Amino acid sequence: MALGNFILPAQSFASILGSNEKLNVAVMGTNSRGGYLALKFAEAENTNISYICDVDQRAIDKTIQSVYEKYGYKPKGEKDIRKVLEDSNVDILVIAAPDHWHAPASIMALLAGKHVYVEKPCSHNPREGELLVDAQKKYNKIVQMGNQQRSSYESIEAVQLIQEGIIGNTYYGKAWYANTRGSIGIGKPVLVPEWLDWELWQGPAPRKEFKDNIVHYNWHWFWNWGTGEILNNGTHEVDICRWALGVGYPEKVSSNGGRYQFQDDWEFYDTQIASFDFAEGKTINWEGRSCNGSLFHNRGRGSVIYGTKGTAIIDRNGYEFYDKTNQLIKEAKAGTPNATMNTTGGGDLEKLHIANFLNSIRLGEKQNSPIDQGNISVTICQLGNIAQEIGRSLQIDNLNGRILNDADAMKMWGREYEKGWELKV
Repeated sequence: MALGNFILPAQSFASILGSNEKLNVAVMGTNSRGGYLALKFAEAENTNISYICDVDQRAIDKTIQSVYEKYGYKPKGEKDIRKVLEDSNVDILVIAAPDHWHAPASIMALLAGKHVYVEKPCSHNPREGELLVDAQKKYNKIVQMGNQQRSSYESIEAVQLIQEGIIGNTYYGKAWYANTRGSIGIGKPVLVPEWLDWELWQGPAPRKEFKDNIVHYNWHWFWNWGTGEILNNGTHEVDICRWALGVGYPEKVSSNGGRYQFQDDWEFYDTQIASFDFAEGKTINWEGRSCNGSLFHNRGRGSVIYGTKGTAIIDRNGYEFYDKTNQLIKEAKAGTPNATMNTTGGGDLEKLHIANFLNSIRLGEKQNSPIDQGNISVTICQLGNIAQEIGRSLQIDNLNGRILNDADAMKMWGREYEKGWELKV
């Protein structure tokens, strides 16, 4: 574990914290994914779920009951994350709230002295990602993003084999996600349900009128709160491609596509082809099809890495290596099948990723997804959205991901916040 310019050995770090110390965990946003994460953190050794935090009282009640039924105790329920973070006994904040909350809640937690496990994407816009990385460095806490495939034994082995040259020199990664989502319709202004605190749900985002097609999932497709399919799902596979190819920020980003399937309130794109070109002479391409689930390589999602001697296919359940004649030369499958297309999760990946996070805190174990690396993959995808919205290719500073010589595009680098919710590091 790095403290300033010093490196503490794992044994030394463990003696400071206590490798068997019980860690108190608060989980924010438990309607779907967060409810699953609450149970996975409760399952981990020497952890205690101390708070369930949600602006939907039904989600609080349901998750508290789930923890009680499985582990025999009841966490506290609280709708306001600020009150949770005031409790000095809380060690970790787990964030699975909507995207517009990810970086603000993470930074608030770091300011309060907590470690953070934040679902992807770690930010709503690139500026937030920069601030989150700065905050992690400043407050020296562990921040891990929920790109759980980084903890897959098979993916770790596949990337190692690729980097050792099993398919030669690699130059192209293709990532994809295909689903058959329906229309979200045209929203109608309605009264806020009695179980929902709409003010707190919006939090740092500029205020909007409540409509009947926003909560709980469709917020993904609105710019004010969501980040579109490329961040919702593309983050995972783009991250695997970037990891396998050994690249950081690109030097050029372009994107094409649109909202083709339905005429409704969906503000992002149901079809998007984004390309990222790197100074190392490598390219990543992401193909997102939200409304046509036709499979690619018999999968709804995955990553393909192309090299001078062959091809690798990597997904959440293993890998396959092929030579240039398309003959299978090596494969591995996960022992327990991992969920690929649902919105909740399932399998061993979360367990492995959470264990790595907790061991990083207790033992100084190397993180599989430190936030400075997770943020690169998130920023790349955000640049794809910016290129698509601006309607032209972007030239990028590959040292920091910033857009070069395009003032209009850089206007999308950050966002406006509701008064009183501005981010502070």
